[in-house]
Amino acid sequence: MSKLHRPSPAVSFVGRHNSGKTTLLVKVIAELVSRGLNIGTVKHHGHAEFDIDYPGKDSFRHREAGSCDTVIVSPVRMARVTELKREPSCDEVVATMPDHDLVIVEGYRQSGLPVIEVFRRANERDLAAAEEFCATGSVRGAFPCAVVTDMDEVAASARQRNLRVFGLEDVVGIADYLVDVFARPALTVAIQAGGESRRMGQSKATVPFLGRPLLERIVSRVAPAADELIVTTNEPERLGFLEAMELGCPVRLVTDCYDERGALKGMATAFEAARSPLVAIVACDMVFASAPLIVEEASKLHAGGFDAMVPANKFGYEPFHAVYRKDACLPAVQAAIERGKNRARDFFDDVNLGLFQYEDLRRVVPEGGCFINTNTPDELARIERGIEEDGDR
Repeated sequence: MSKLHRPSPAVSFVGRHNSGKTTLLVKVIAELVSRGLNIGTVKHHGHAEFDIDYPGKDSFRHREAGSCDTVIVSPVRMARVTELKREPSCDEVVATMPDHDLVIVEGYRQSGLPVIEVFRRANERDLAAAEEFCATGSVRGAFPCAVVTDMDEVAASARQRNLRVFGLEDVVGIADYLVDVFARPALTVAIQAGGESRRMGQSKATVPFLGRPLLERIVSRVAPAADELIVTTNEPERLGFLEAMELGCPVRLVTDCYDERGALKGMATAFEAARSPLVAIVACDMVFASAPLIVEEASKLHAGGFDAMVPANKFGYEPFHAVYRKDACLPAVQAAIERGKNRARDFFDDVNLGLFQYEDLRRVVPEGGCFINTNTPDELARIERGIEEDGDR
């Protein structure tokens, strides 16, 4: 199964020299790692010339001889020294660091990242910065989302602006805030395989497609995006073939929690069963379901603070290739069911809905077709022939 890299969310801690931000970050990073988070870090260095290698070392001699990109590798560590023609932006640096739950940046005040400002009374340089913050709510044009300080006037000014305030020793509180607001939430991918499949004439999950059950294909395509994979089904006894698949994440079979089936009730089953805060819903007949699209949807949902991130195109919404926030969407779905609703979109007015626009869709999945579903044997056979003739996507 091919590796799918997920973009890392990032947050920046900023402050003057000797404000104590590095000492603070060392403690915060240790706390986050102790909770099981995968943390990356970026340090902005103010001096143009710095080195992580020393004269006389072999790698230094390589660079001295003219190598512009030197990689040093040991059994437990790797470092890379690259000569630059221009300084990369913070976004460009973070983009080279995928698959972290959070990247903590020290510096890069003007990066556009969320900024947490550190003020320490004992640092003389912080006094003028504190005056600027109390007067304007910003420091050098950057408006923080939180402050860490032992200065009462800064704390009071921050609270008046509805910003989070932490003490210099409140490592646990800062870590809680980073986890709740910025760290990448775990994602459950739920494949809906509990439909009656009347038009197909047999279960879509087990109908043969390119020499294997259709569900096996869908699972293979979406598993790289998942921290957890669940399949909602009314025939778990027929899906034993999933146990033999090497997916890289745990998989569970979940039976419908409602006696009557329906789109909204199937979503409720998935939301109730999911162990992650975010849930991607995918239909089991979407033969070109896209893991990269799921990852991008989850990233946009998290970054924008949405409850749902649903693709939208000229045909309308695509709720069965979308990502949802469980805590907000489960009660909204249950309330819609109690009102007698059954369509997948019947709860959208009750949550903070984000739309994944067509332009973004073409960028992430340029080959298209990820919303194609198959309802009849003829449709399935036609797609199968197309793959055999033109290749898979």
